[in-house]
Amino acid sequence: MEPSDILSHARAKGLDGVCFTDHNTTEVLAQIHEGFQPDGLFVAVGMEYSTPQGDFLVFGDVEFLPDGLTGNALLLRVRDLGGAAVAAHPFRAGRSVDPSVFHAGLCHLIEVDNGRNSPDENERARSLALGRSMTSVAGSDAHRLDELGRYPTEFTIPVRSRADLVHALNNGLCHPARPCRMAI
Repeated sequence: MEPSDILSHARAKGLDGVCFTDHNTTEVLAQIHEGFQPDGLFVAVGMEYSTPQGDFLVFGDVEFLPDGLTGNALLLRVRDLGGAAVAAHPFRAGRSVDPSVFHAGLCHLIEVDNGRNSPDENERARSLALGRSMTSVAGSDAHRLDELGRYPTEFTIPVRSRADLVHALNNGLCHPARPCRMAI
């Protein structure tokens, strides 16, 4: 999707904000303004970073992460940068997250509702989150406009910046919601 299409449709879908998490890049920053848009929509940019141990949604100062990190190295690097890392679609067939990442205690954020997962894949993620007392989030994983906002995350504090987003994620000040006015 074109970033301009996302921005022009997000408010109409009832969203207060959107996160751009393109695969292995933050190049969308050259096309959009991060922060509040003229219509009041909040925009944050992160990245979906692919590793041999699975995919992770990373937020914070992630623009200059080197390519080719392992899952453990990525999670440690993001933590050292003061960022947040979410295990994306952890039980998706063919793109699951290696359980060793969870056993090592390196990831405490998990996507439990993903718009491109099967109900069983999402249920397995919810079970893992409950069993390990992890912070749960949702994500539309939208690749088409009709998917935008289907699986929002609600934040229990105002999110006005990338730093606010990282703080809310790392402190469990969010949860999956369907549908929700205060969603990103």
